[in-house]
Amino acid sequence: MSQLYYKKADSSTYRDRIPLRIVRAESELSALERAYLGAVEKGDYASVKQALDEAEIYFRININCVDPLGRTALLIAIENENLEIIELLLSYNVHVGDALLHAIRKEVVGAVELLLNHKKPRGEKQVPSALLDKQFSDFTPDITPIILAAQTNNYEIIKLLLQRGVSIPQPHAIRCNCMECVSSSDVDVLRHSRSRLNIYKALASPSLIALSSEDPFLTAFQLSWELKELSTVENEFKSEYEELSRTCKQFAKDLLDQTRSSRELEVILNYRDDINPLLDENTNELARLKLAIKYSQKEFVAQPNCQQLLASRWYDEFPGWRRRHWAVKLITCIFIGLMYPLLSIFYLIAPKSRYGLFIRKPFIKFICHTASYLTFLFLLFLASQHLQSDDRLEHRQGPPPTIVEWIILPWVLGFLWAEIKQMWDSGLEDYIDDWWNLMDFIMNSLYLATISLKIVAYIKVIYIKGFYLSVCFICYFVLEQASCRKS
Repeated sequence: MSQLYYKKADSSTYRDRIPLRIVRAESELSALERAYLGAVEKGDYASVKQALDEAEIYFRININCVDPLGRTALLIAIENENLEIIELLLSYNVHVGDALLHAIRKEVVGAVELLLNHKKPRGEKQVPSALLDKQFSDFTPDITPIILAAQTNNYEIIKLLLQRGVSIPQPHAIRCNCMECVSSSDVDVLRHSRSRLNIYKALASPSLIALSSEDPFLTAFQLSWELKELSTVENEFKSEYEELSRTCKQFAKDLLDQTRSSRELEVILNYRDDINPLLDENTNELARLKLAIKYSQKEFVAQPNCQQLLASRWYDEFPGWRRRHWAVKLITCIFIGLMYPLLSIFYLIAPKSRYGLFIRKPFIKFICHTASYLTFLFLLFLASQHLQSDDRLEHRQGPPPTIVEWIILPWVLGFLWAEIKQMWDSGLEDYIDDWWNLMDFIMNSLYLATISLKIVAYIKVIYIKGFYLSVCFICYFVLEQASCRKS
């Protein structure tokens, strides 16, 4: 009974199922067409040529027929990298369609070159964009040959396309409200975002940057910074943009790896748009390194060649410093730190002298600045101890400046002058971008506020003392007059 029940249930289930059918069916291939595509697949040049000749005379086959996978004879030849068959098919003017994009995706350089050199019946060369059939293409409309080639990062194909004058459109800003961006977002916001992402994937190609940019380092710096900013705005594609940003940073680092000598490295790191380091050998500002720090290029700055140059500049007056014993290093640092007042005086009097130039060395300057700041902190400690030990009311409210406080004043003025000079050299915008400068500004403001309050308190105490003396004098005068009248 149970078996009969299951048989009835199974029969009803099969009866209720929806029959399957092919939604999009290609036209049925004839025997000759199957033989034609099979010959292309096998690379049988003679059979393919015979089929093409018979098609021109008897029209028995469609030379643009597709197999069950949707591939034409040209696409089959591209996948098999059979350049002779590709050249034969193009000579018979088969339908090209998006074959160029397929050849670029498969990275078949020879096929790309044949398609680019393919001529129309009149004899003109094809423009890469004219080889695309966007209506029946397997690629989205925003994918152009140069974008796809840049995404595959194939140096030879990119060079072939750039030699024909193709270019990548500059992507609009993320907050652009032009008519094109607004209409594209209204039609399909996903395609609009994907189109921007595809463009940036192409622009971040190391091969494209190397071939198309006059300053690949600057291009990589700016592009990585722009991609990092985009990752914070378009959160949906954050991982993709961050990966592209890392690619640009790694490209700049790998490019610096190609330096073969210290001279080449100095030329790269000292490069500026307004100065040619090859002609001006005195240029020693490391402008490119400062630019890398500005754009947060950690990989570039941490590159071994760059670090080796920085170390040699840092220990300019002390060759072999890192090989010395730690005790010798400590004694040397203490001696230079104790000598910093004399070195500073020499620098103020004669900055171009031997000792003036000596104190400008990075390592010496660092030791002197450290010793100076430690002295400043010690003076602040002494000043605070002086204030706490004085208990008289007038001294707690507004004591006169002590010798220690007069000594502290030049340090504060020096801090202010250093910040003003830095703001003048780097510009207001770059100065504000650095958060450390904001901290220095707050600290200097607190110093000025402390000095100003002490001055106000001191003046207030002096004013109160004068007021008390005036009142006493008036009272004394009144009492004297009263006593005189009584007498």
